[in-house]
Amino acid sequence: MRRLAIATLDANWEHDHTVPSRTLYPHQWSWDSAFIAIGLAHVRPDRAWRELRTLFAAQWADGRVPHIVFNPALRVGSYFPGPEFWGSAAAEGAPAAATSGIVQPPVHAQAAWLVHRRAPSEASAQALRWLYPRLVAQQRYLTGRRDVGGAGLAAIVHPWESGLDNSPAWDAPMAAVAADAAVMRAYRRHDTAHADAAHRPTDLDYARYVAIVASYRDRRYRDRRYSDQALAGWHPFLVECPLFNAALGAAEHALARIAAVVGADPGPHRDRAARITEAVVRRLHDPVTGTFHPRDLRTDRLIPARTVLGLMPLILPDLPGRQVRAVLTEACSARFGLAPRMPRPLPTHDRTAPDFEPLRYWRGPSWMNTNWLLWRGLRAHHRPDLAAGLRESMLALVATGGCHEYFHPDTAAGLGSAAFSWTASLLLDTLAEG
Repeated sequence: MRRLAIATLDANWEHDHTVPSRTLYPHQWSWDSAFIAIGLAHVRPDRAWRELRTLFAAQWADGRVPHIVFNPALRVGSYFPGPEFWGSAAAEGAPAAATSGIVQPPVHAQAAWLVHRRAPSEASAQALRWLYPRLVAQQRYLTGRRDVGGAGLAAIVHPWESGLDNSPAWDAPMAAVAADAAVMRAYRRHDTAHADAAHRPTDLDYARYVAIVASYRDRRYRDRRYSDQALAGWHPFLVECPLFNAALGAAEHALARIAAVVGADPGPHRDRAARITEAVVRRLHDPVTGTFHPRDLRTDRLIPARTVLGLMPLILPDLPGRQVRAVLTEACSARFGLAPRMPRPLPTHDRTAPDFEPLRYWRGPSWMNTNWLLWRGLRAHHRPDLAAGLRESMLALVATGGCHEYFHPDTAAGLGSAAFSWTASLLLDTLAEG
């Protein structure tokens, strides 16, 4: 499996970054690169740092790290929605490179710390010194311009920003977005050319995705909190996501460690981490269900769907014991099946729910990255028994299905892309740190 993982990453290396896959995703994706760097640290540390540096070279002036950095060598129309659709060049503060205008979960500080910790050296410390102010700017953007609710959490403005594109968690807020599936006749979806359409988001999903992007793009991606461009006044999709904000808090913990290496003060990072954790608990934890839920800022209500997003606050090392126990109860229930010995993979949606779909993207299948995040959370909260069970399940995914993009939550059969980089990368980390 280690040889397979290394071969997958080498095959997907593209001169200064790694593509998620050669078929479905031919450009550079933000949180993919963070996960990829974590695995590269075990076998190609120079590439790990280059991966992060290439991504942050495309950071916007306001601090946002775009979710896609487009490869200019690829022909126009090679991916939808491509650079011509996003139109980043018309936006104030956009980089010279063509990018998207939205972001993804801020897992990059944690990745940078793990890459350094794997092989600390003067070169890695120098890499951290270059990255540190850029990581701080990323956090400042998310906790400033994106604090739409005014409670200290970042709002996502598109389901793609969550990383879990078509999760059932987004069904209710997406239903309020006006769109017609027929508009997709004007575009050519590349995902359904490389994967079974029955496994992918629907055309109506995509019509809504496009409508949300168009709304944001037409205002040149302006999202200042206190102006006539404030997101709360016009944007159709605004949600506080448990995974996104748990990553935001975990990033501050990582930045505290990085600050100690680069000669900065770690104290403010620890203070911000504590405030974010408190806000995650106050805003997103439901004492009735005992788990975390996204908050729809358009209705100011928690979204009832029980998905893997609700387990992700476990990555916060300062999550209070009461919430840790509640998350573990949810994770070990029949909905997700976490156990010291797991007969089935961990799904991304409640497998007892009527809308559970074992084949459709984020509506049921098992993914290596959400498994890996939960695995790290279990270790941080001193549950080696459950961490060992999840680790064995993760290894079994690749042993059964190869380095696929995602996996059937009952059989572990590989789904999506057959050579997916973050699966390979996180496999390397899982093998090394077992």
